[in-house]
Amino acid sequence: METEPLLTGSTDQRSVDYGFRSGNPPKARRLSYSATGHSCYVDWGDEALSIQQAVVFIEDAIQYRSINHRVDSRSLWLYRWYYSRIYQWGLGAVIALILALAFIEKPSSLTATSDPRYKLPHWEPPCGLTESIEMVCFMVFALDLTLKIYLIGWDEFRKNKWLIGYMVVLAGSVIDWTLSLSMFCEEHLRIRRLLRPFFLLQNSSLMKKTLKCIKRTLPEIASVILLLALHLCLFTMFGMLLFSKGEDPEKNEEWRIYFRNFPQSLTSLLVLLTTANNPDVMIPAYSLNRGYSIFFILFSGFGTYFLMNLLTAIIYNQFRGYLLMSVQTSILRRRLGIRAAFEVLCSSAQGASCSAENETGVKVETVLQVMRLVQMKSYYRRAVVTKAQQLSGGSITREAFQILFDELDKDRIEEHPPLPEYSSPFLQKLQFIFSHYYVTVVGNLIALANMLCICVLLLVESDKPVSERDDYVFEVVNCFFIVLYLLEMLLKIFAFGWRGYVSYRNNIFDGLMTIILLVLQISIFSTYKYPYPHWLSLWEMVRLVNMLIIFRFLRVIPTIKLMSLVASTLVDLVKNLRAFAGILVVVYYIFAVLGIWLFEGAIPAPGNASLITNSSTANFSMECGTYEQLGYWPNNFDDFASTLVLLYNIMVVNNWQVFIDAYSRYTTRWSMLYFVSWWLTSSVMWVNLFVALILESFIYKWDRSHTSSASEMENTRLQTTVQLMFREHIQEPTEEELMSQLHQHPHLNINQ
Repeated sequence: METEPLLTGSTDQRSVDYGFRSGNPPKARRLSYSATGHSCYVDWGDEALSIQQAVVFIEDAIQYRSINHRVDSRSLWLYRWYYSRIYQWGLGAVIALILALAFIEKPSSLTATSDPRYKLPHWEPPCGLTESIEMVCFMVFALDLTLKIYLIGWDEFRKNKWLIGYMVVLAGSVIDWTLSLSMFCEEHLRIRRLLRPFFLLQNSSLMKKTLKCIKRTLPEIASVILLLALHLCLFTMFGMLLFSKGEDPEKNEEWRIYFRNFPQSLTSLLVLLTTANNPDVMIPAYSLNRGYSIFFILFSGFGTYFLMNLLTAIIYNQFRGYLLMSVQTSILRRRLGIRAAFEVLCSSAQGASCSAENETGVKVETVLQVMRLVQMKSYYRRAVVTKAQQLSGGSITREAFQILFDELDKDRIEEHPPLPEYSSPFLQKLQFIFSHYYVTVVGNLIALANMLCICVLLLVESDKPVSERDDYVFEVVNCFFIVLYLLEMLLKIFAFGWRGYVSYRNNIFDGLMTIILLVLQISIFSTYKYPYPHWLSLWEMVRLVNMLIIFRFLRVIPTIKLMSLVASTLVDLVKNLRAFAGILVVVYYIFAVLGIWLFEGAIPAPGNASLITNSSTANFSMECGTYEQLGYWPNNFDDFASTLVLLYNIMVVNNWQVFIDAYSRYTTRWSMLYFVSWWLTSSVMWVNLFVALILESFIYKWDRSHTSSASEMENTRLQTTVQLMFREHIQEPTEEELMSQLHQHPHLNINQ
């Protein structure tokens, strides 16, 4: 995941040693800096500074960061510390902490249930407790903002809208915090709660890019949204004309429940668009005349299956285009970082600018020294170092230097240790047999047989209470298969060796589960031969063993190509598409805070029915399908946790009309705007974006799996990052583009 890029800035400080071991300085050269409109010159005679700059530029390239930051020694030390794992994890923990305060602030979520019929009074934190935690978080954010301003310079800070917003949000939060203390924490609205998600957004470059792509995608889908709204309004008017009130009260059921007025008709058809009330909405009219079904079939067929799917296709196409543009920028940053590293190393070696005419390259020893200091994954470090050592001539040209770091764009190849060598021919034959692929197939068949045995025993004894079940049969079956699992694990360790065995991820999972099952089985034998009471009954222990055996059956996933492809796609989505999850957290958080402000305590518990002011509510209190009759009391806006669950239930859209109806009756019909806005944001926009990325990720892996052999797929760890998914569609930046960007660097003047 990308980290926050720091934009251009200025510096007026002289170079300070960063801790690199300096050798004999080459010829001194002078590079100009720009600082608040003045030119100042820094003597870069120390080779250690050039190595330090190259290290930072390469790290920027690895993380797709901008290189437009201060490049003097002290600033580079601070820059690396800012992007260190400790600082970034600490900043992330502070952001998570301030977001989590919503669970304990008034109204607190620290109750066993959200059902107002059984919930005890909220625990309210004393005034000053959460405020003290907030102030500590604000101090950390102020330090973070100060570091960013220093590293990019004040002039560039004024051009950065995100950092200006960071300052405004932080200042507004502090002002609101001060007002809270002055009012002894009795205020109803805390504006700063609505501003907290901004801290999460501004800390992620990829989240900001994704948000920008979403913002640019919205106008492109406006035509389909308008067509969908027109479709909804036209059928609403048709429905009101078709199901108008008649003289016979028995034939007015459709009008009374669904088409009494325009808001009710619009809501009924909007819910039908999501299929949540199908076929309920047409049953009263369909009971009178089967011809009425044509109206509802035409509406849902055109709206649900055509317009909504068309909307998904347009979102996928437009968002993919903007995301490709964003990835193109990331690739430019990587190439620019690598080129900047070469320029500073080459200029340091030559004592002059590295133009095409006088370029002599960079010494291999210098590149190896830089690679020892760069923070990167050990696999890619070894690949770059090995490739550099293979170059002849003692120096590396510009093209060769760029090719070295093309290893960063390649898939990771998993190299397994060699098999152990046995002198005995008999042991060699055993090793050949038990290292064969079919041993894994036999192991999967044994696991399947174990699953079938458990399934048969559960079916036979499903109607018996726990006290009458025959635990002895379960124990015998489990012992038999656990011995087979243990034997399989030991034979594989014998064939592959310990290092070879653990080099396969499926072996690690399989072996760990086997050891846990063995320990549990030994515990059962050693514990239940004594008559005294135990902390778990025998059936509970056996049930735990069976659950682990079922979980162990997941070992078959890597051996089935399509299943493995789907599973790996889901894992990659969890790992690499965190930006979308972060944006969803932001949207959930904002709508949850708004929901608490608008609807907290709007629906009283059944025992407090006398508090209801809307007299018409009594007519709906126990009608079939209403909030009260379905017992949806735990779904409310009375605290932050229950609000999140309610928003999720609406995002799923099953029975979401129940919540619209309930809050319309208990508050006002304008409350429907809140629920419809949430449905459009979560279910229509975000879910469709997520579907689009699932399609892109799966198609990428599917194509790779069909162009690679089985052995290549087994040994290659495909990393489906957003950059890799669009790698084939990305245009490499030209030499002119790279040099133009380098010449515009505000702190590093590279003369032609």
